[in-house]
Amino acid sequence: MSFRLAAYAVCIAGERVLLAHHAGTTWTLPGGRVEHAEDPFDTVVREVAEETGYHAEVERLLGVDSRVIPAAEAVMGAEHHNVGVFYAVRVTGGELRAEPNGDTAEPSWVPLAAVGGLRRSSLVEVGLALARIRPATGHVPSVAVAGLIRH
Repeated sequence: MSFRLAAYAVCIAGERVLLAHHAGTTWTLPGGRVEHAEDPFDTVVREVAEETGYHAEVERLLGVDSRVIPAAEAVMGAEHHNVGVFYAVRVTGGELRAEPNGDTAEPSWVPLAAVGGLRRSSLVEVGLALARIRPATGHVPSVAVAGLIRH
C-alpha cells in the first residue's frame, strides 16, 4: 500500500471555483503532496502558486479527508491511502497560467453550477462540501466514485 499526505485549496470567488485540469484526465482542486518536513499550510500556498500562477492566502482550515483507493482503481495498481487537508484560500495576486513542466494544465475559474457536468476528482466534491457545510468536525461523508467522479 502507498500513502500520501496532501493539501488542497478550495478557492471560491462569487459563484466560481478555481479548478485545474490534471494531465488531460480529470478536473481537480489545486493542491498536492506535502513534502518532507513541510507544513500542509505552506504546501497549499506553494501548490496554488505552482499549479495556477496565483499567490494565495489561507483563510481557514476546512477539514480532513481520508480515503483508501482499491488496487483495481489506483493509478499505480496497488492499494493507496490518501489523506487530504483542505483549506479555504483566496487569491491575493499573480496571473492565471498553466503549471510549467507539471502534471496540471488549464487552471480555470469554473461556475459552481457547471462543476457537476465535469469529469472530476472526488476531491472536488469533498472540498466543495466542506466549504458549503463547514462542519465543526471537519469531516463530511465519503463521496461515491461513479459517473463523472473519479479517484
